[in-house]
Amino acid sequence: MKSLILSAAVSLTALTMPVLALADDDVAAGEKVFKRCVACHTVDEGGRNKVGPNLWNIFGSTAGQRDIGYKYSDAMKASGIVWTEDTMSDYLENPRKAVPKTRMAFPGLKKEEQREAVIEYLESVTQ
Repeated sequence: MKSLILSAAVSLTALTMPVLALADDDVAAGEKVFKRCVACHTVDEGGRNKVGPNLWNIFGSTAGQRDIGYKYSDAMKASGIVWTEDTMSDYLENPRKAVPKTRMAFPGLKKEEQREAVIEYLESVTQ
């Protein structure tokens, strides 16, 4: 019985290790892509706002409604967007299409894998 449990545990570990390695790779890739964003954003808990707001713990919040001392644009406040992986991906692809009249000057990330990696990174810094 012990060998059956040990064998199952080893098998489960072997199955999950590639997934964990892939997630780590995605986070590292996202951190690399996020370097484009650091001129305007921080991601540290309690981090300061720059030209753009601090993005720590962004997921699940409503765009333009977080009480972090940042002056959001009227367009962002009125957007009604709740930040999820999907809404963040849409926004990062083309910010001005997702929220017309946003102040964000960044043209967007056209490659889906870059957006996914940035999202993985943003999720990782809030855990």
